Amino acid sequence: MEANSGKAKAKRGWPWWAEAALVGAVGVLSVQEAYIGAGGTLRTPAAALVAASSLALPLRGRWPWWVAACSVVTAAAFGTVWPLLVVLFHLAQRGRGGVGALCAAAALAGSLVIQPAASLWTTRTYGPLLLPAVVLLLGLWAGSRRRLVVSLDEQVQHLRVERELRAEQARLGERTRIAAEMHDVLAHRLTVLALHTGALQGRAEELPEPVVERVGMLRRTSTEALADLREVLGALRATDADEVRATGARPEDLPALLDEARGARQRVEAVISGEATAVSTSHRLAIHRVVQEALTNARKHAPGALVEVAVSYGPPKSTVVVRNRPGTSSGSAPVASGFGLIGLTERVNALGGRLEFGPSGAGGWRVTAEIPVGAGPSHADSSHAGAA
Repeated sequence: MEANSGKAKAKRGWPWWAEAALVGAVGVLSVQEAYIGAGGTLRTPAAALVAASSLALPLRGRWPWWVAACSVVTAAAFGTVWPLLVVLFHLAQRGRGGVGALCAAAALAGSLVIQPAASLWTTRTYGPLLLPAVVLLLGLWAGSRRRLVVSLDEQVQHLRVERELRAEQARLGERTRIAAEMHDVLAHRLTVLALHTGALQGRAEELPEPVVERVGMLRRTSTEALADLREVLGALRATDADEVRATGARPEDLPALLDEARGARQRVEAVISGEATAVSTSHRLAIHRVVQEALTNARKHAPGALVEVAVSYGPPKSTVVVRNRPGTSSGSAPVASGFGLIGLTERVNALGGRLEFGPSGAGGWRVTAEIPVGAGPSHADSSHAGAA
């Protein structure tokens, strides 16, 4: 849509006030020449025809051939070249330089036949071909520049649309991964619930009748919910070997990630406070992904730099702050996309949190995230709830 509007703007040409100024200037110069040629009077057919030829110039975009013919006749019959120059520039700008050259040649040839006394060959001290040639060259240059500007504008619009599509693809990919991870987590918890209720059903003779009925209902509900969950989200499960388990779901996964980064000779200083088991699995996954992405970006864009990681588990909220100092140049800078951070923003926003990233000053980079911890037992870890 925007590219089409750019094309339409390029086709419209000059603004109305510039067009009016051009027509006025050409009309004054042309009528002045006719006035001088008629011996100091304006009441001549030449002055009227020259003025009409000048006033017809705004129609050169809609009817270029009629306006060109009118300007050629005016130049050949009365020696007034100004409307012809405007038409030559217009034709050359629109990629019709050959037609413009034919119009100039017709005007020069016609002036020799119709009115030799006012011939375009004799009245110009700078030569008969210089002025039309210069105007044609300027028109060709202006036309090529206009087409270049339109082409660059279209490329910018295409790149903008492509970036928006890639960003949307990154958001959808992150949503898919979140759904797959939650499928794993919920399937595990529903399976545990079904197993416990099944064990209770095995001891039904030791339980009161109402309790046995409630246990049976819980057993059926959990089994049906597990089947529905697998039917709806089973297609979202990852098939790659590194995506079989939702990495980052366990409390010990974040320290393992930091140790892995140190093992890759990345300088990492980390401070982790709070109880990871006090937050939900999706909460831990989001924190793990934020730290993972920040460490990866620091390795790519600031190799050798010290990375400071501070993680504080809630309640009432968990915070993540990852800073890296300027690194040494690696000779070839990697291509920056920023789509990993877009996916992280989608993940954190889905949990009601906020993710911010940007320069920290002195050439460093900073990533911060705040994720509120929801109230209620459903947000607690399964192992933590079992201990209670």
